[in-house]
Amino acid sequence: MCQSLTWRKQHQVDYILDTWNPPQVLQDYYAGGWHHHDKDGRPLYVLRLGQMDTKGLVRALGEEALLRYVLSINEEGLRRCEENTKVFGRPISSWTCLVDLEGLNMRHLWRPGVKALLRIIEVVEANYPETLGRLLILRAPRVFPVLWTLVSPFIDDNTRRKFLIYAGNDYQGPGGLLDYIDKEVIPDFLGGECMCEVPEGGLVPKSLYRTAEELENEDLRLCTETIYQSASVFKGAPHEILVQIVDASSVITWDFDVCKGDIVFNIYHSKRSPQPPKKDTLGAHSITSPGGNNVQLIDRLWQLGRDYSMVESPLICKEGESVQGSHVTRWPGFYILQWRFHSMPACAATNLPRVDDVLASLQVSSHKCKVMYYTEVIGSEDFRGSMTSLESSHSGFSQLSAATTSSSQSHSSSMVSRWRFC
Repeated sequence: MCQSLTWRKQHQVDYILDTWNPPQVLQDYYAGGWHHHDKDGRPLYVLRLGQMDTKGLVRALGEEALLRYVLSINEEGLRRCEENTKVFGRPISSWTCLVDLEGLNMRHLWRPGVKALLRIIEVVEANYPETLGRLLILRAPRVFPVLWTLVSPFIDDNTRRKFLIYAGNDYQGPGGLLDYIDKEVIPDFLGGECMCEVPEGGLVPKSLYRTAEELENEDLRLCTETIYQSASVFKGAPHEILVQIVDASSVITWDFDVCKGDIVFNIYHSKRSPQPPKKDTLGAHSITSPGGNNVQLIDRLWQLGRDYSMVESPLICKEGESVQGSHVTRWPGFYILQWRFHSMPACAATNLPRVDDVLASLQVSSHKCKVMYYTEVIGSEDFRGSMTSLESSHSGFSQLSAATTSSSQSHSSSMVSRWRFC
């Protein structure tokens, strides 16, 4: 749950339907779409996989664009489930998928295409559990067992039990489509009377193909397109960001997830700007790692209380927690937000380590933590209208959950809400 919530936030999945427009080639050649509902009231998605040029789509769009399109389909499915819940007056939390394999051949087993399919299955399985109510696979050809052998190991056992596979025209007999879908909505291309507006697919023109370099750059852009930044926090090497405030009473807001390890979150104020991190050969002030950047701004010669001051009490954040909060600035100047490695205190009563300490040390044996964060500065007049509403909104929010904690000081209004998901 924690990993999925972090994934949704990092890739802005909650906003994908409102902010992302599928490329025209997808709208023209992706042979899939929503089509009424099944007998249980579940939204029905029709995919004419056998008519779809998977190789052409991958060559024209890349893996990330296809994945994003499938995510938008899943998000639309959730929305339709909510609508059908209201229409039918009973909870509907999953949809039915009808896959027509007429036309499936060895072209569909093109290795990069299968690789993209497996990645899509992996992401959907991890982040949309129990949203597939039933999968009807129709007109499975001889080549289907080869494709099934490749993908079935990546599908959860419980999900596989929802698959119904029909060869040839078996779907027209007893136990076929009529058991699950009303006759009035069976698509015309399956012998029904209902016109289906799902695109017919077809070959993607080679003129739309892109070079390997272009696809790689596009995949990288889509993969990293997020308002959140990632950072690594090491023992002895905190990650710090600088926020310059011109007008006092501005509001610094933050939202971060602790993806690995335990950290301590601090906010400091200084009247002078820290020196930019040096790009020395040892990387002592700025470290780049696969898990994110590590930047240190507070000079080692600075003294707390003389060169800079702490404006919020330190906040210990555990692995898996999501933390949102704000700080109303009292002075202009430079504010430093810091994420520092949290070391477990030694047990004073005995020299033997506690079990909790041992487990914690194993979890962060590399002395490395990871955080994903987003910060923003808002004028006080724009933040919920006034300082009074800021404080009242926090107190009201706190009543919603006992898991919410707050931090405040006498000289500054601040809000910290913290949820522990796992």
